[in-house]
Amino acid sequence: MANFKSHFAQSIGRPGAPLHFAAHSHHPWPDVTFAAQQQYWSDAAELLDRKWEKIFGEVIPRAQAHVARHLNLPDPRTVVFAPNTHSLLVRLLSATHGLPKHNVLATDSEFHSFTRQMNRLAEDELVNIVRVAVEPLATFKDRFIAELKQRDDWDMVWFSHVFFNSGLVLSLDDVKEILAAIEWRGTFAVIDGYHAFMARPTDLSDIASRVFYIAGGYKYAMAGEGACFMHCPPGYGERPRDTGWYAEFGALENARGDTVAYGTDASRFSGATFDPSGLYRFNAVTDWLEAQSLTVAAMDDICTRLQHLFIEKLGAAQTKLNARQLVVKDPAQCGRFLTFETKDAARIDEALAARNVVVDHRGDRLRVGFGIYQDEEDVARLLDALKTI
Repeated sequence: MANFKSHFAQSIGRPGAPLHFAAHSHHPWPDVTFAAQQQYWSDAAELLDRKWEKIFGEVIPRAQAHVARHLNLPDPRTVVFAPNTHSLLVRLLSATHGLPKHNVLATDSEFHSFTRQMNRLAEDELVNIVRVAVEPLATFKDRFIAELKQRDDWDMVWFSHVFFNSGLVLSLDDVKEILAAIEWRGTFAVIDGYHAFMARPTDLSDIASRVFYIAGGYKYAMAGEGACFMHCPPGYGERPRDTGWYAEFGALENARGDTVAYGTDASRFSGATFDPSGLYRFNAVTDWLEAQSLTVAAMDDICTRLQHLFIEKLGAAQTKLNARQLVVKDPAQCGRFLTFETKDAARIDEALAARNVVVDHRGDRLRVGFGIYQDEEDVARLLDALKTI
């Protein structure tokens, strides 16, 4: 099995570094990101005000092209960047038809900022939020579609490609079936792809004209903070109410008087001044992956084999974890992490941390994540640590 650990020498390869099995939480940065971070500083120091010409003229178009290539999008200009996915969520809500109240269909397993934001808006009756339970997993798609068909005026339908608290992957066929069930053309269909982007091969070419796709560089794109993005289908959300002055950059000409102009591409969802260093790192990582001939499919294959190895060896090891506790039994149907349901999740997490091993937990669910910086020896070390608990 190929080993790329040497490319992470400054993070997990340094002396005393933890044994890291939480790529789904905070992915270690490859060494190439250090030079990228320095490059941004140099550009800011040397170009001063004119740094934005390089950022908008070179850095952002390169990053858009990388995203479009990994998602097989027809046009890179449908990609807009933001510091985090929460800001994209709020901007999306500001662009729907749903005022004064938004009708939103979602699940009970969306990311924390989404859940918190929806709960707060629901308190003031600004959102009518309906959540479908993801579990039992086998019936989720059918139950979600059944709820979707209860009304034909949803302003937003939001669901994850890979669910963060189980690892369940929705197949592209399932996604297409959900989209086909949306009756109103004005409904914003939104896929949270954070746990899928650059973790599982994803081809959006057939649905790019109908769906928003939100993800970022913090996890499997290995670029850290500040490199979140959204694919914006043409014709949806042409005038977001939450808008910054960068949203006007793509306008053909400025509007007269107090009329607000917008770009006609994804720039219509832009905000204002931001720290672009995450995009420098993102470009460095994706350039490096290309140089290594590392496709998303190849990385997925490496990690899936490590997952299979861990489950196989877990059966023979006498530990607090076992395959019966897996929320998603088949690694081929889950993302880059395995989720174990156990009342001891917090205790195991804490005990592993005391042994300089990083995993994480959400309630009674322990998550063990895999990355291309690991090998069979790391799996053996993890099992050895579990045996001592």
